[in-house]
Amino acid sequence: MAGFRITAVDWQRPRNGTAHHTQEYPGPELVVRRGQMFTFKLELNCPLDSKETLVFTVETGPQASEALHTKVVFQSSELEAEGGNTWTAVKEAQMKNTVTVSLTSPPSAIIGRYLLSARVSSLRKRSDRKLGEFVLLFNPWCPEDDVFLASEEERQEYVLNDNGIIFRGVEKRIQAQGWNFGQFEEDILNICLSILDRSPSHQDDPATDVSCRHDPIYVTRVISAMVNSNNDRGVVQGQWQGKYGGGTSPLHWRGSVAILHKWFKGRFKPVKYGQCWVFAGVMCTVLRCLGIATRVVSNFNSAHDTDRNLSVDKYVDSFGRTLEDLTEDSMWNFHVWNESWFARQDLGSSYNGWQVLDATPQEESEGVFRCGPASVTAIREGDVHLAHDGPFVFAEVNADYVTWLWNEDESRERVYSDTKKIGRCISTKAVGSDSRVDITSLYKYPEGSRKERQVYSKAVRKLFSVEASGRRTRVRRGGGRGVWRDDLLEPATKPSITGKFKVLEPPMLGHNLKLALCLTNLTSKAQRVRVNLSGATILYTRRPVAEILHESHTVRLGSKEEKKIPITISYSQYKKDLTEDKKILLAAMCLVTKGEKLLVEKDITLEDFINIKVLGPAMVGVAVAVEVMVVNPLLEKVEHCMLIVEGSGLIQGQLSIDVPSLEPQEKTLVQFNITPSKSGPRQLQVDFVSPHFSDIKGFVIIHVATAK
Repeated sequence: MAGFRITAVDWQRPRNGTAHHTQEYPGPELVVRRGQMFTFKLELNCPLDSKETLVFTVETGPQASEALHTKVVFQSSELEAEGGNTWTAVKEAQMKNTVTVSLTSPPSAIIGRYLLSARVSSLRKRSDRKLGEFVLLFNPWCPEDDVFLASEEERQEYVLNDNGIIFRGVEKRIQAQGWNFGQFEEDILNICLSILDRSPSHQDDPATDVSCRHDPIYVTRVISAMVNSNNDRGVVQGQWQGKYGGGTSPLHWRGSVAILHKWFKGRFKPVKYGQCWVFAGVMCTVLRCLGIATRVVSNFNSAHDTDRNLSVDKYVDSFGRTLEDLTEDSMWNFHVWNESWFARQDLGSSYNGWQVLDATPQEESEGVFRCGPASVTAIREGDVHLAHDGPFVFAEVNADYVTWLWNEDESRERVYSDTKKIGRCISTKAVGSDSRVDITSLYKYPEGSRKERQVYSKAVRKLFSVEASGRRTRVRRGGGRGVWRDDLLEPATKPSITGKFKVLEPPMLGHNLKLALCLTNLTSKAQRVRVNLSGATILYTRRPVAEILHESHTVRLGSKEEKKIPITISYSQYKKDLTEDKKILLAAMCLVTKGEKLLVEKDITLEDFINIKVLGPAMVGVAVAVEVMVVNPLLEKVEHCMLIVEGSGLIQGQLSIDVPSLEPQEKTLVQFNITPSKSGPRQLQVDFVSPHFSDIKGFVIIHVATAK
């Protein structure tokens, strides 16, 4: 056998791709999933002797070693090996000079790019022939893999679907935005693997880092840190100030592909700019690409609890305006994160399933800006002592919202406001459809129920360890103010009036806002109420940008009487200060006789619309026309507008189409053709972009048939 040589390798990509659900990955490289057999053929220069076996070596990462399980040497056999935690090879057939081999990796194998080598058992090791490289991914189809997901419909949605929907807006008006995950686009798999290699843990100790990549807990925690650019040269740089010079506004992104390509081609320079839905969209792409079932989740009225006291403490003035220099906590209109599905070997099987992961850089976790994986079950049960970052996630969905009136003499009074405000309408895209699914019940028991309050108290106990002797735990705030834990558990006195803002006309971008503040006297005694009204344009984090309303009224309410205070905010009042979030926050501080106080707030998102129609059946390789109706939402002429079109499997890259100038509130139809390249449900995104107003976004799902 001295002259024995392997002359060619056939990786059987179509066959293996179908069996491993990896046929969508482009390029010549073989991509397979762990814990599952794959087959290839070897061409030899002479037949293999019946006494000879093939010896294979698989290696991954630099400094591959058998001690770290990053290198494994194993012999082929004639018989199928019993499943276990070892690599096995079976010689399936031999036809003259061609040998068919089946390789099976263990279901806990390290994921990543492998080099495969082979030699004949009788030859010395230096005769190893490098056969080539393949990529090994997590396997949600394998029952022994920690990422196993039993439902085929869910695997199709959470692993293989390359587009999705991200929910944004406000609790009372939730809007769907299309997102192109594009995990099967050119180079994306290579980029996702390079994200792991760029992590500080890999740079510090590559051999140990690679050896940990069998564990989805480890891998997802690394990705959570690397998707943001804090602490490392991660993928996306965050920006929440409403100024996006030198980069792209977070609202202009339509998917992850352009971001990941830009980061990779720019030699790992962070891409400017992202906000929470961008971080979540990119992380969903990376984790689906690596084979972990992942979805995007939106939480409305999401708490950011900076001091870990499970309470969002908001300080306001007598007009209900947030005092930025005193308020360290915040409540965002919405916040977007991810959930990934895997077992928690570190916590026990009762915490298996969905795990919260958040790449938005909000707070440090073990010295690094990352969050999770935190078990959703642990959050629901108040088990905030478990790894990783349970208290922060628990507060996001279940903190108490406490409003304090800060007086000029620096005293403060608790103001009555909604304590059930935090963690509303937690939403994700439905499996197999575009509808919204409310998953709030996975995170907490019904708001205000006895069980929910018990869980909240349990979480407080676990965090603060309040002793049975009744000693009170003092929570230090960064600004030097102390909050007694007992104070936070006692609600403010309920006032004898109620109030709410009512929108009188749909709040359309470019139009005047017409509302009323409705006040009702709950008693049979007449009451005088001083009403201080304020309004501001805000970012989606509820951070005020500019005040657009400031007025006071005195109202006399008779017995059980209801009165309305009309409010009009003209377009000219909000036009120059409106951010791309298109959001306005109204506040009414109602000061009742006897010192009672009521704060009423209303978040408004200005509406716009775009209508997309596909004119005919869509088929692979056949052009089909798309018609888009857009309307100028403003009461003034607009010019230099365009449509930006994107969609994996529908068009290559992006289309830019000029839109003619539009008179005030004029509608127009724009037509263009697309030629689908992939079958199945495909998402087409169309943005109406203008220098006069922020992007108006729309999407449509197109069902593409295979060519006849």
